[in-house]
Parts: sequence; structure tokens; C-alpha cells
Amino acid sequence: MKNVIIIGAAGRDFHNFNVYFKNNHDYKVVAFTASQIPNIEGRNYPIQLTGKHYPYGIPIYEESELPYLIRKHNIDECIFAYSDINYERMMSLASIVQASGADFRILGPNHTMLKSLKPVIAVCATRTGCGKSQTSRKVIEYLMSRGKKVIAIRHPMPYGDLKNQIVQRYSKIDDLALHNCTIEEMEEYEPHIIRGNVIYSGVDYHDILREAEEDLEGCDIIVWDGGNNDMPFYKPDLMITVADPHRAGHEKSYYPSEVNVRLSDVVIINKIDSANIEGINELRKNIKELNPNVKIIDAASPLEVDNIENISGKRVLVIEDGPTITHGEMKIGAGIVAAQKFGAAEIVDPREYAVGEIENTYKKYPHIGLALPAMGYSKQQIKDLETTINNTPCDTVIIATPIDLTRILKISKPTTRVHYYLQEIGKPDLPEILDNFLENI
Repeated sequence: MKNVIIIGAAGRDFHNFNVYFKNNHDYKVVAFTASQIPNIEGRNYPIQLTGKHYPYGIPIYEESELPYLIRKHNIDECIFAYSDINYERMMSLASIVQASGADFRILGPNHTMLKSLKPVIAVCATRTGCGKSQTSRKVIEYLMSRGKKVIAIRHPMPYGDLKNQIVQRYSKIDDLALHNCTIEEMEEYEPHIIRGNVIYSGVDYHDILREAEEDLEGCDIIVWDGGNNDMPFYKPDLMITVADPHRAGHEKSYYPSEVNVRLSDVVIINKIDSANIEGINELRKNIKELNPNVKIIDAASPLEVDNIENISGKRVLVIEDGPTITHGEMKIGAGIVAAQKFGAAEIVDPREYAVGEIENTYKKYPHIGLALPAMGYSKQQIKDLETTINNTPCDTVIIATPIDLTRILKISKPTTRVHYYLQEIGKPDLPEILDNFLENI
């Protein structure tokens, strides 16, 4: 029996354990390590998920403890199991593992993708913040317009009590409070709910799949709504990957960005309305090199602003989607673009007014710049976000997140919201791709 550590970030790591290691007598998983997401370490993967072979569950440690854990527990293999990481950082981690004496391993799709009884469309990306969520929603809207019962299944975000998050079903807004959702979870689930489709998430994606296939509201097609730039947990019948020309080159230098492009039937080059032509051309060239037969859709992400007069000539604080500008490494998002486009007098720098966990976020991700990431993985982080907003001297708060933060936070200043959606340009487009898919299932 080999001793194993799974290196993760509270997502694929748990999935890989569930589908490959849980009842595998050739391995003993000694620990998980955690990265990217705050406050994951220090928890225990509970017996309700580990099964009888792990009567005390499995502890989760901070990734920095990896060399110590490898030596202490005589580890044979470390399984890398998270996404949105550049090749240099990934191979540095491999070097740390090997220098400590263990093998470094990555599980592939044949060992980790589950097969559904229903047709599956997967929407993935080359980086966090490419626009896959808006793409998933557009795919679902079109399928529903064709009379199909669509169930969305979201990449995991299990940041709370894991034993209570094994299978989560969301069909109404009240379900968000029922499951004690974080801001990031609400940003992903709420847009689906208000559009009238059911969305599942959780920890055990085998049980989630079976419940989704038999959902009481019916299920004709499953749409995998990917997280970060991870590969799908389910074997797709149609795979769509969204790519970002603002980060051209990352499709060849981040994991598993390149895997996703190579696996895809369709790649969407998004945000061409705000990217430069050099980035667009480089991205198109790289996609064709990696996957010569893939279909490419050109798309924009037009902005809609609730109250433009609250931006023009004003000193503004911009709140952007958290993961996009933290480990997604973007310096700007839709809020910054809107502030520039609609003539803000100044984008106020919130860093000197940040408190608590928001201050720590800026220290961990010094590239962020003028945007305030909508971090809300815990009650304390939400409180610190609210305090940081209210500390920052500005005329208007621009909220460029998928949900209205004023429902969650008490903001003492005028606010305006920025919305964005996917707009295909030319042919092929999503209706053409999806019509062909429907004809062949």
C-alpha cells in the first residue's frame, strides 16, 4: 500500500479522492494540502465522505507543510489536483515533492471523468475570469428556448462544513441561505436560479450526477459549468473552452489550459471588444497550433451599466470578481473598464483603507492594483470587505460582480452595477453549434 498526499484547493482534490482513491486498497491517503482559497487548511475531510477505510477522516494542511509531511509520513506519491497554475510554479512544486523523496503525479481524464446517462455539454476556460459563466448561461438559455430541460452542475466550491455539502441543489434564491453560501458561491449559483434552471454543486460528484439525472423537474441535458480553468468532472459530448486575449499565451503556459484547448470541440475567443489586435492574433494562432480542427467563435463582452451618471466625473471605488483578479491574475475587470469608458474622474486606490483579511489578500496578491476583489469566503472576510468599502473615500461604488453586493453588505455610499454578457460576432456562433449538437444526440 502506497502512502499518498493529495495536493489541492478544495475542489478537484476531493473529486480525485472520491473517484480514484476512496476504495482503492493500493493506496492510503494520509493528507490533503490546500492552496489558493483562504481558510481551507485546518479542516478534516470527514468520514461521511472518506468511507470506512478512513474512520477518522483525512486532515487538510497548508501546502507549505508539504516537505515536512512527506518525510514524516514516508509518502510515496503526491497527487497534484488543482488548476489555474502556471507551468513554472507547477514544476517548482514537483521539484519540492521530489526533493523530499516522493513521486509527483497527475491523474488524467480516464481516471477522473464520470460518464453520464444524459448528454453533457462542458464549458471550461483557459484561465479564471475568461467569461465561462456567462457562456454557460447563454448555452443554457438557448437550450431552454429549444424546449430542453437543462440541469447545470457547477465545479465545487466546498468552503463550509463538508459533511453538509455532499450534494447541494439550488432552484430558488432561498436555497442560497439554506446552504450558507459564500459570496463566490452566490455569484455562480444566483444567475442560474433567476433564469429558471436548477443547478447542483457539492463534494461528491457521483451522487450529484445521479440526482441531477433524476431531478424532479426533469433533465434532458447536463451543462458542466466549470470553475477556475479545470477540466470537466464528467465526460463531455460537447466541450467548449473560453479563452482570453488579455492573457494571450497562457493557453500554452498554464495547467490545465493547454489540456482544455486540446480537448475542445469549440474555443471561444472572448473580450475581443476590449483586447488589442496583437493579443487576439496570438491567441488565435496558439489555439490552431494546439488543436487544428477546433471550431473558433469570436465574441465580445459588452457592458451594461445601471446608472452611468454615478460614474461620469465621479471618484469611484471599483469592486471586481474576486477569483478573477486574485489567482486569475487580472489587473482589470468589467468595473475598471466601465470606469474608464464612462469618464470617472478617479479610480480610488482602496489598498491603504483595507482591513483584516482584505489587507492580507492584497499582500498575497500584490499585482491586483486599483480594484477591490469581492472576497467573501467567510463571515469575517465579508465583514472586512464591508469595512474596507466604507473606509474608502469615494463618490460611487461600482459593483462589477454577478450579484448585487448591497443585498449582503451595508454600503454607505451610492452604488451602481455593471453587467456583462456574451455576444458572438459572425459565424460560427453558439446557436449553430448547439443546433448541430441537438441534431446528433
